[in-house]
Order: sequence, then C-alpha cells, then structure tokens
Amino acid sequence: MKFLSLLTVAGATSALSVPCMTVPACSAGKGSVSYDKSVPDKAEFPKTQVDICYDDTSIHITFTAFNETNYYFNSSQTTNDAIWEYEVMEGFLYRGTNDPQTYLEFEVNPNNVTFQAWIYNKSKVRAATAPLDTSYLTQPLVDGLTAETTLDKEAQTWVSSATIPLGLFNVDDGQATGTEWRMNFFRTVVSPETYPDQLLGAWNPTNESNFHMTPFFGKVSFV
Repeated sequence: MKFLSLLTVAGATSALSVPCMTVPACSAGKGSVSYDKSVPDKAEFPKTQVDICYDDTSIHITFTAFNETNYYFNSSQTTNDAIWEYEVMEGFLYRGTNDPQTYLEFEVNPNNVTFQAWIYNKSKVRAATAPLDTSYLTQPLVDGLTAETTLDKEAQTWVSSATIPLGLFNVDDGQATGTEWRMNFFRTVVSPETYPDQLLGAWNPTNESNFHMTPFFGKVSFV
C-alpha cells in the first residue's frame, strides 16, 4: 500500500497506453510478465517476475524476486499489518476493463505474511482531496486465499505463490474463461540500513511514488 506522494496533476493520467497480458487456464500453462524498472523514474530495478494462471475456482499467482539481498521484514507483523513498510511483492486486481475505483490489494512478504483488502479509491489516483478506504479480508485462509513462500539466499531469490478465489470478483466456478481484468504488480526493496526509504518497482510504473493509480493498471485477458 505504497503512497508517498499525494499530489497529482489534473489530466496527467488520461488516455494512458498500458501493457497487456494473456492468461491461460493452469492446465494450458501460465501467463508471465517481468519488470526491472523503478517507480517513478524508470531506473534500474531488481528483476521481478509474475506468473499467472487460473482454474475453476481460483487465480494462481507466483511472484519471483530476483537479486534479493535483504529479505527484510518485521517479524512482529501478522496478517493485514503494515507489511508494505518493509519488503513485499504486490498485486492489485480488478475484474473489468475500466480504470477502477475499487480493487483488491494483495501483498506478501519474505516471511509469508500477507495483506489482503478491498481498496476504495474514489479519485483513482489517491488524490489528497478524495476518499481512500480499506476493507480488510480478515479470514483469508477461510476464504481460500493462501500463500506459500520459499527463500533461496544462495540464489538471491524469494518466491511466493498465492491462490486468490475467483468468487471474490463474482466469477462463478468454471466461468473465468473470457473474463477481462485490470492489474498491476509491484515490489518494494529496502534494507535495515536504508529503512524507511524504499526502492519501488512496478510492471507498469506510475508517474509518482504512489502505487494507487489505477489508470496505470495493465490489461489482462483470461483465455
């Protein structure tokens, strides 16, 4: 839930060209994107990969962080705490084609602690004068929202595989094929020495240090 800057320029996010991704059923493979650009200056950033597929009931997302040296998290934090203050990988997901006001924010840290909540972002860019509200999913395991994380410090990677129920988006079992989505993916990098100053990266970098800018969400098609 990164939002360092609260100011936006009117019209600055209109008519954006955004990346696209095709996602197959898990039985047919996975859709994959990777990014290595920072937010907002698009400078060099540690490579990060996101692989996605779906089955009858869920979206399956695997986040892979390369060139990881810190694995930095707060061990006192638990579900839905402010894990974004340290190192996380994130997905913002919305079923539909427009720039959303409401979307699911999912985060996971190297300790496999997760954050999951519906975000109501009336301005679509987290404008200082508009509401930004959070509705937490307080029982993710009961809901079927799970994560599994593996750290490989020798290879300098961490991999988190998440399962997100399609029912959260009102997609009935077996009905995901042909649905259209808007998504963006993010990673934060920080060490004990640099905390709280983070390096930010994204699949589609926003034009300020603020992940909550839905016109930048990429277009995702389930085929």
